[in-house]
Amino acid sequence: MVMAKAVRIHSYGAPEEMKWEEVELRSLEHGEALVRIEAAAVNFLDVQMRRGDLVNHKFYKEKGGMTTELPLTIGSQAAGVIEGLAQGCPEGMKVGDRVMCFGGTGTYATHVITASTRLMPIPAGLGVEQAAAVLTQGFLAYAFTHHAYPVRACDWCLVQAAGGGLGMLLVQMAKLCGGRVIGVVSSEKKARAVREVGCDHVIVLSEHSGGSTAAAKEIRRLTGDEGVRVVYDGVGKDVFEMNLDSLGLGGYLIIFGQSSGFIPPLDLMRLQEKGSLFVTRTNGLPYRKHWKAYEQLLLEWLDQDLLKVPIEGVYPMAEAAEVHRRFEQREAVGRMILVP
Repeated sequence: MVMAKAVRIHSYGAPEEMKWEEVELRSLEHGEALVRIEAAAVNFLDVQMRRGDLVNHKFYKEKGGMTTELPLTIGSQAAGVIEGLAQGCPEGMKVGDRVMCFGGTGTYATHVITASTRLMPIPAGLGVEQAAAVLTQGFLAYAFTHHAYPVRACDWCLVQAAGGGLGMLLVQMAKLCGGRVIGVVSSEKKARAVREVGCDHVIVLSEHSGGSTAAAKEIRRLTGDEGVRVVYDGVGKDVFEMNLDSLGLGGYLIIFGQSSGFIPPLDLMRLQEKGSLFVTRTNGLPYRKHWKAYEQLLLEWLDQDLLKVPIEGVYPMAEAAEVHRRFEQREAVGRMILVP
């Protein structure tokens, strides 16, 4: 019997449902790996997992590899070291490799058993906490700014939740492409952090008495009534109308999350009425073929100090409930990391 420790829930609900407890590891099955976790990233996906928001969404189970069976170990991304491999794993993968686990569940733990296809090697030169903070989310930011909508010089770009870990990476990568960036944040503390990574204009949503409607008008004013060329949004329902009203003619709305809730069904004629807009709900999967190009760019940007990795803090996994509470209330600036 091999024992590990993990942050688990026995019912869906508030952060207090998460318990740091001992678990028995099962045997590896064909194509699986045992990874010793060294640092796990906290994502809003983990909050949704804890609350049960994803139970009825087929994509997360069929494509995301997530289980909804209780008790459930929380977590979706982590950096660690391979300690065991079953038959059927990719050629060249070996015990001792430093890897990034992505997708699926169970990364708030000392060890995780995962499909070997959900592992990517960590490049030499990246520390474990840095890898947990930037490697996977950095790829999403790269995929969205270089492929989903490739930002061009002088494009106006709007980044929702710009003070979060992914938001700050999106701001920086859009700037590296030559874009002009407007960031939307929830507090002045986050506004300062976003300005420090190069955001051209910052809108603190709580300071606009008219809410998202007033914010959209301010975005129009900042862009000379042109509107932005692209919106990068992981917030979803609460800012959807604001996004549509902020886009210029033929603009692109890149949706990759729903921290405020899922967007209701949309009459496609509204996209024509708003200016012949393009809307997509995407993730990193269509762009995985560009991983090597991204990895090379990432290391160059970090080496030349062109990209800052926003780590808010590193916390023990035993304190995951408090970390989730702060994360869910948008107190964090940048990435929050958990370590066993």
